[in-house]
Amino acid sequence: MRTSFCTTLLPIPGRKHGKYAATAGMAVLFFLLSSTNLRAQAAEGAVDQKTVQMLLARISALEARVAQLEAQRSTPSSTNPPAPTALPQPSTQASNMSADSNQEEQPEAPEPERMDLSKTLLRIRGFGDINLHGDTGKGDTTSFSLGQLNLFITSDLSEKFNFLSEIVFEAGPDNIYGRQVGDTNKMGVDVERYLLQYSYNDYLNISAGRAHTAIGYYNTAYHHSTWLQTTTDRPFLFQFEDRGGILPIHTVGISASGLIPSGSLGLHYVAELGNGRASRSPLTQEPVQNRIDDQNHKAFNLAIFARPDAIHGLQVGFSGYHDVLSPLTQPRVEETILAAHAVYILPKFEWLNEAMVVRHSPQGLSRVFQTPGFYSQISKQFGAYRPYFRYDYVNSPVNEPIHPDVGLRHGPSVGLRYDASEFVALKLQYDRVMLRNQPTVNGLTTQVGFTF
Repeated sequence: MRTSFCTTLLPIPGRKHGKYAATAGMAVLFFLLSSTNLRAQAAEGAVDQKTVQMLLARISALEARVAQLEAQRSTPSSTNPPAPTALPQPSTQASNMSADSNQEEQPEAPEPERMDLSKTLLRIRGFGDINLHGDTGKGDTTSFSLGQLNLFITSDLSEKFNFLSEIVFEAGPDNIYGRQVGDTNKMGVDVERYLLQYSYNDYLNISAGRAHTAIGYYNTAYHHSTWLQTTTDRPFLFQFEDRGGILPIHTVGISASGLIPSGSLGLHYVAELGNGRASRSPLTQEPVQNRIDDQNHKAFNLAIFARPDAIHGLQVGFSGYHDVLSPLTQPRVEETILAAHAVYILPKFEWLNEAMVVRHSPQGLSRVFQTPGFYSQISKQFGAYRPYFRYDYVNSPVNEPIHPDVGLRHGPSVGLRYDASEFVALKLQYDRVMLRNQPTVNGLTTQVGFTF
């Protein structure tokens, strides 16, 4: 439009008129250009002003949000968990005032150090079993039964200290969850092991609490879980005290263990000092003296075993145990237990052999009562199946002062273990027990053992 208008004004004839015409055209052109620039600047100014207003609005919104977050931070929400109360803390008002005054100048002061429970690395493992058993014993019936429900708990308290326990729930023979007839407890709960352990190095480890006595091999290799062992039950020599066993399976006290410098011979030692056990008679008495010892004399046990490098899986050793028992209405009895073992264990093969003699010497009498016993167990795994065989033997003399009810008992056990999964094992076992002056007892047991 501007070009067309200027062209219309320029063609004026004559030199003088042409000069005035050119001047007028230039003036008009300047006026038009100036008007256009002013309009553009006005439009740009309007745009810039609008942008500034939008930015100011956003800044105001952000400042309001920051103020809101700071208010929430200074005032704890009711849905947040309460702060730990293990250590005393400054009052809320003082903390808020300190935070407000120093928020712009310096970071907050560090809180007092608390115990981080996650550092103890608490671990819980469970074991259990369910059984169906029947035998030809007089008065016995075939029945399902619940085995021990075992919670195996460990915790690393530090690099040197750790804690271990076994908490067992089990039913008594009277169909009450308790150990004795008339027990008012609805749930029979026993802390079978309870140990605080300190590991100084490979040569010295100290533990205190309730443990399995290091008599022989089986008692420290297989604890309260049938899932860990091949068979449905323990050898008779190593039956628990409340199940008719003749050994002090548990002890409460202190122990030291570790390596003995011996090169490739691989010698180890275990030395134990504890309360010992109460006399096995009467059978209703709690045999493990957890809190009060019936006398000042303490039981002592020393075990030494070797794991030679030349034969992987072999362990041989012996142990000696001594205590003084105080049966009711009888003189004190000195108890000495000598045990020896030789076991050979590979991932798919095991051969366990243990022999011992339990020696009781009543004070004031010249007679010594000796009870020899042994067991031998062998098994071989083929895929998920592991057949096994075991023979038990115990021969207690007549009038034995501590366990007079045992007598002579021996016989074979034959069974099969099938690992249905990594955590479930099915077992079938036949037992034949021959007794002195009593009929032979034949029994059959099926068991489902599991871990979780």
